[in-house]
Amino acid sequence: MRHLALSIPLYFLLSTFYFLLFMNVPLLDLIAQHNTIRDEVMAAVNGVFERQQFIMGAEVEAFEREAAEYLNARHAIGCASGSDALLLALMALDIKPGDEVITTAYTFFATTSAITRLGAKPIYIDIDPDDFNIDTRLIEAAITPRTRAIMPIHLYGQCAGMDEILEIARRHNLAVVEDAAQAIGAQYRGRRAGTMGEIGCFSFFPSKNLGGAGDGGLMTAEDDALAERLRILRVHGMEPKYYHQVVGINSRLDALQAAVLRVKLRHLDQWTEGRIVNAARYQTLFAEAGLAEVKPPFVHTDCRHIFHQYTIRCSRRDELRAHLLKSGIGCEVYYPVPLHMQECFEFLGYRKGELPETEKAALECLSLPIYAELTEQQQRYVVDTIAGFFRTVR
Repeated sequence: MRHLALSIPLYFLLSTFYFLLFMNVPLLDLIAQHNTIRDEVMAAVNGVFERQQFIMGAEVEAFEREAAEYLNARHAIGCASGSDALLLALMALDIKPGDEVITTAYTFFATTSAITRLGAKPIYIDIDPDDFNIDTRLIEAAITPRTRAIMPIHLYGQCAGMDEILEIARRHNLAVVEDAAQAIGAQYRGRRAGTMGEIGCFSFFPSKNLGGAGDGGLMTAEDDALAERLRILRVHGMEPKYYHQVVGINSRLDALQAAVLRVKLRHLDQWTEGRIVNAARYQTLFAEAGLAEVKPPFVHTDCRHIFHQYTIRCSRRDELRAHLLKSGIGCEVYYPVPLHMQECFEFLGYRKGELPETEKAALECLSLPIYAELTEQQQRYVVDTIAGFFRTVR
């Protein structure tokens, strides 16, 4: 018995050592999420197959109503992707060649792609170094007689300074298109992301907080006529059937995607709260670790940050990323090359050094696992591994 009593603590010690040695922390674990809603999702998908209505229809209309209610929006219009949502928004506002749209270069490619596809020119404003969103203090100086719209990006799940943006837009008679692809459920002073400008644009790419089983997107609008224009543009500009008032595109939301999204929408706030709890735990763990080399995310006190990404600033970023990946910890750089430095946008004429805060963020930022199913033990492993790295390189 004495031998057995001594062996039990040793067993747990070895088990813990083995677990830590071989721990795997993916950047995002969609399987863990799916396991919690498998029956609901499969029932919804099977229902679509039973009805055999795959394009638009009742399922899409139901999702649009539910999304509009969740977002406190008058109109929600589904489309094929978040990229298309941005393009359709600018088309609906009649953005033309030679027009200018003020935005930032520290974001995903689709924002600038939508602008340039219409022959318009993106005018890049540097970012606020704290929240990575557009620096509202720099917007007004960039406005010219050719400026038609401002396109703020609510990056990583935290809203840009919309009060200032909306006031500037009002004074200069400009439209505001919110790129809320990463921010569904985020709030700015009590208002939902994507509902403050003329049009809000959302993405349901699988890795988003509300992700589908493929591509999908959504646009929100308060103006009835603008919403109707968006609906027509997404179906080749057709209204009624086979009659075309304008040249639109084919950007219809699949019924299968709508069915999956309807299930997930019911769980979204619960998952978001899980991300917020995990973000707070990271803040505590980093504070306890006393890492001068790491700066956790800045969170505005009057906003709801939904933590699509938990993005730190750090020194020796690329070395740390390699160390984390080697240690079984998923991480990613969003975004290593700002859009004004991308080869395909050289024609815009921007040069290195013109957007110093944007370029600095691209060298320092690293996103860590933050999904709702992440455990405290996994988070401690992430922070301990980061602390261990900096101890060895100091």
